[in-house]
Amino acid sequence: MIKQLLTGMALAVAALTAGAQAFPSRPVTIVVPFSPGGAADIMSRVLAERLNKRLGQPVIVENKPGGGTMIASEYVARAAADGHTLLLAASSLGIAPSLYAKVNYDPVKDFTPVSQVASVVHVLVVHPSLPAKNVGELVGWLKANPSKANYGSVGAGTSTHLEAELFNSVAGVKMQHIPYKGSAPALTDMVGGQLQVMFDAYASSGPFIKDGKVRLLAVTTAQRSKSLPDTPTVAESGLPGYEAMPWLGLVAPAKTPTPVVNKLYAELHEVLKEPEVQTRFRSLGLDIIGSKPEEFSSFLRGDIVKWAKVIKDSGAKAD
Repeated sequence: MIKQLLTGMALAVAALTAGAQAFPSRPVTIVVPFSPGGAADIMSRVLAERLNKRLGQPVIVENKPGGGTMIASEYVARAAADGHTLLLAASSLGIAPSLYAKVNYDPVKDFTPVSQVASVVHVLVVHPSLPAKNVGELVGWLKANPSKANYGSVGAGTSTHLEAELFNSVAGVKMQHIPYKGSAPALTDMVGGQLQVMFDAYASSGPFIKDGKVRLLAVTTAQRSKSLPDTPTVAESGLPGYEAMPWLGLVAPAKTPTPVVNKLYAELHEVLKEPEVQTRFRSLGLDIIGSKPEEFSSFLRGDIVKWAKVIKDSGAKAD
């Protein structure tokens, strides 16, 4: 009996090893939940080009935008669990179930994390007319002027909306939310003075900061950004306990074999060490993370809980 059990275990290990060695046996597709041309799409194509060479099979980027990233997420959740279909997941993967009335996937049960590839550098900016040179001064001004502050976001339920609502909660202030369809129209109104505060991706707000049209106060992450090392975090510049990190990562369908996931991670890890890749990521406003699968899994579970509370407390909803 013991001999048969050991033989069975040996055969199972051999099968897994053979599966990893055979992977990939055909082209690998990275499904991107955004339209072509944005930072996430460009990042995916940078990775695809490098992984193509390392995996020995074509790596294709397929854009499936729409539905608050849920269309692409559901598509990958239903794909074969063999590593040949991957999702470029964003923070919205775990946020959507708390935000939308109906979501046809479970962010934990339906996916296998490969790696949290990078964080998206987000910043807190204010209109230059505000008498606030740091976060502490901004909080003081908001408390003294409780009905005068409007903040813009790139849409209801987006990370820029939730980051501001987290700020409201931690700081004990109440800014009025005005949603827009993207950064460009929001920044236009910011420059025009219709908005006083905005959380935004540095990739889009950077030119306005450099031209002095908006004032940069802080980055939203727990630690300073490698892309903006001289810019303090929100927490260190006046609001301890605040942290928001929009991210991008690779996930596979649930039950993808561990050897396949480990191979994908190992090759991705090498790609992210390339100086050209690091330079390209910085130009896109991205800070490389490259976490291990188990680290990404733990982070994702915590992120889901964190933003579910922010959404519940703020009453944020998306259609």
